[in-house]
Amino acid sequence: MSRAALLVLADGRFPAGGHAHSGGAEEAVKAGRITGAASLEDFCRGRLHTAGLVAASLAAAAAVGVDAVALDAAADARTPSPALRVAARKLGRQLMRAARATWPSGELDDLARRFPKGAHQPVVLGVAARAAGLGAVEAAYCAAYESVSGPASATVRLLSLDPFDATGVLARLAPTVDLVVDRAVEAGRRV
Repeated sequence: MSRAALLVLADGRFPAGGHAHSGGAEEAVKAGRITGAASLEDFCRGRLHTAGLVAASLAAAAAVGVDAVALDAAADARTPSPALRVAARKLGRQLMRAARATWPSGELDDLARRFPKGAHQPVVLGVAARAAGLGAVEAAYCAAYESVSGPASATVRLLSLDPFDATGVLARLAPTVDLVVDRAVEAGRRV
């Protein structure tokens, strides 16, 4: 395992498209549910325990080699909104492009052939982590962290929230991210 590969994969500048996705924060801001750092923290905590846990579990399972086609079907079943399924596949397609250029792999190539319009992003993330020599824990951390860092970044732009406040939210959520990752890895390995 290369810790540097983990940093590359988790970096918001990695050209995977996730940095442009608000994770529902844009709609929450419009509806008045996120108005500042405290409500952002509540939103992110809820997202972490729901969408974040599911994404981290799928990524962990893919990283240990569970059949990606079956995992993609499981992701579809856990994503009831057609718009969210489209977004997850679009993000997966972009991540696939970046991952294949960064860590060439027959497994990534096969997944791209099977899903020309994109597999669900957490599934691609797990396969990309595997191609980068990372395991279930690292894949789960990337997915869990992304589930809260996207909304935090978006609120800086949407609300002109102080970036220090948004980063503080992420730091306060770190112990919860650890707990979610532990649960996700356990679930991913049980598949």
